[in-house]
Amino acid sequence: MRSTSSPSFLDTRFLTACLSLAVGGAIESAVAADPAVSWFRDITPLFKRSCNGCHNPNKLKGEVDTSTYAGFVKPGKHGPNFLAGDPAKSRILEEITGKEPSMPKEGDALTAAEASLIERWIREGAKDDTPEDAYSTRLKEPPTYAAPPVITSLAFSPDGRWLAISGYHEVLLHSTAELQLKARLVGESPRIESMAFSPDSHWLAVSGGAPARFGELQIWDPTTGGLTNGFKIGADCVFGVSWSPDSQRLAFGGADKSVRVIAAVDGKELMKFDNHSDWVFRTAWMDDGKRMLSGSRDRAMKLINTANGQFIDDINKLLEPVVSMARHPKEEWSAYGGAEGGVRVYRMKENQERTAGNNDVNLVREFERQTGTAHSVAWSADGSLLAVGSAGEVRLYQSSDGKRSATLKGHSGAIFALAFSADGKQLITGGFEGLIRVFDPATGELLAVFTPVPAGASKQVAAQ
Repeated sequence: MRSTSSPSFLDTRFLTACLSLAVGGAIESAVAADPAVSWFRDITPLFKRSCNGCHNPNKLKGEVDTSTYAGFVKPGKHGPNFLAGDPAKSRILEEITGKEPSMPKEGDALTAAEASLIERWIREGAKDDTPEDAYSTRLKEPPTYAAPPVITSLAFSPDGRWLAISGYHEVLLHSTAELQLKARLVGESPRIESMAFSPDSHWLAVSGGAPARFGELQIWDPTTGGLTNGFKIGADCVFGVSWSPDSQRLAFGGADKSVRVIAAVDGKELMKFDNHSDWVFRTAWMDDGKRMLSGSRDRAMKLINTANGQFIDDINKLLEPVVSMARHPKEEWSAYGGAEGGVRVYRMKENQERTAGNNDVNLVREFERQTGTAHSVAWSADGSLLAVGSAGEVRLYQSSDGKRSATLKGHSGAIFALAFSADGKQLITGGFEGLIRVFDPATGELLAVFTPVPAGASKQVAAQ
């Protein structure tokens, strides 16, 4: 029979313990369901979607930067953006709440729940919990490739020791004697856009970045494989790096339509030129180091005073976007490849006579039109040959008369990079297919084909 007596002391203790566990569990569940608001996990995605388009380091509307905590904590044009612990005195909430929020100017307003999340973050102390490596794209180890990456750039060292080949997040440094991989220079930039050895061969400059995130210029010591310097520049990739004749300065263009010159030793900006109206893909120095040339998608090749950034002149007639460009090794001429397949060589000098009669007075030679965009151009070491890479083939021309001397076929897809060896005995090509092809420029003979990255098919194979 069931007992109807009052519970004993032990029964009471047991019930109390059960109640404590139940209440404690409920409290823990409540806390787990409603954790403190995180800047990095909760607020950053909201700002990225609705605010960063107008409030970033390159577009500081109201002098407000919402892209990072460090930027957001700085007062804007109208004062502090928030006051930690006090939502009522936080300007950000005035801008994003109400019947007709003033922010964001474009797109949908933040929902009540999203505004409440920002309010809670401020009330809870507006803490920064950004991980130390949150904005880093650096790989912890060299990438493993399932297929060869697109080759965007090639460069031979002037002393003939090294061949640099672009990869993903890295430069693959090969010895020219054996064409074998000697070092993998892994940097932060996912995209490598251009490379150039210094005239004294001591340094390798690499330009690139992460599209829509940052531009970067790296300086490597090819002998040790060590990164000497790395400079973050702007909010998008940088292109067309070139060394001054004294190996002390670096010039490059950018997606921000600018041309910059920096000191190689510390990255100090020495010149900034903003006269282009579109992306700047290429740069080249004059022999005296006092002037340089830039090539842009706006169709212009502009002569610039490197001391003060003064615009001197457009050297060319504006015909098509400048995609590729190469300085002649002996003459102050520059060849360019156009987006519409045109290839022309120009003197690197003022072009004042062009205006009245629309004359192209600096034009040295115009070559036949290519099968597609002239993605790459390169001069042989003695300047006697000009190589042009386009869609599926490379054409070799005699610079003396512009006649085609050879057509190098067998490629699959566009050829984005060309490089002649210092002794002129090899022409290296690379592009969409990710393969390196070695040609004899004197005969047009294919000498070898190999994959530059350490993958299953990375061994050099004899040309077929």
